[in-house]
Amino acid sequence: MPAPVRTTFLFDLDGTLVDSVYQHVLAWKHALDADGIPLSVWRIHRKIGMSGGLFTNILLRETGIDITPERVERLHRLHAQAYAAQATQIRPLPGAVELLAYLSDNGIPWAIATSGRMETARHNLVALGVDPERSVVITRDMVKHAKPDPDLFLAAADQVGADIEHSVVVGDSIWDLLAARRARALGVGLLSGGYGQEELERAGAFRVYEDPADLLKHIDEVAARP
Repeated sequence: MPAPVRTTFLFDLDGTLVDSVYQHVLAWKHALDADGIPLSVWRIHRKIGMSGGLFTNILLRETGIDITPERVERLHRLHAQAYAAQATQIRPLPGAVELLAYLSDNGIPWAIATSGRMETARHNLVALGVDPERSVVITRDMVKHAKPDPDLFLAAADQVGADIEHSVVVGDSIWDLLAARRARALGVGLLSGGYGQEELERAGAFRVYEDPADLLKHIDEVAARP
């Protein structure tokens, strides 16, 4: 008999495990305002979850403003500063800590793969109680391309020693689920980042739950028995 295949869970961070999407939106709004770039908050929200470089390039292209490396780097710096100022407001989403503990206690591998740089992701990891020295955490700094490209999830699966085709990607944005499809992983969507169920399903989610607590209640629907 072949050995049973274990499901591996690959998690996005912002809006999936940590309630931080709107802090990112406001931080980007602060950065853009400081650089004299007028942009509605809702337009910023729709881009949260993709790579920071792609995010700034798209936003600047939409506004018709010249894209220069200096401007992009300045916006990233202003965003990181504004996000750090909100660090004390960041909290784990309901059930996130319990979900990770359940997976660990039951020998189910998991990793975190975020489009954020470690500069901002570390605030979320502290809030979540995850030590990147002990758990697999892949950030934008560690791959060539971030979401919606599959690099982050492929790197996370590789670090865990898992087959990406037997992995479940859990994310709150369409960018997570597009990356999951391109990586050939199953995608699970959470509503905790502000996207609707139909949007997540169209992007590739085969299940959609409210938040990590809801996913934990239905974990047997997505995790293969070891």
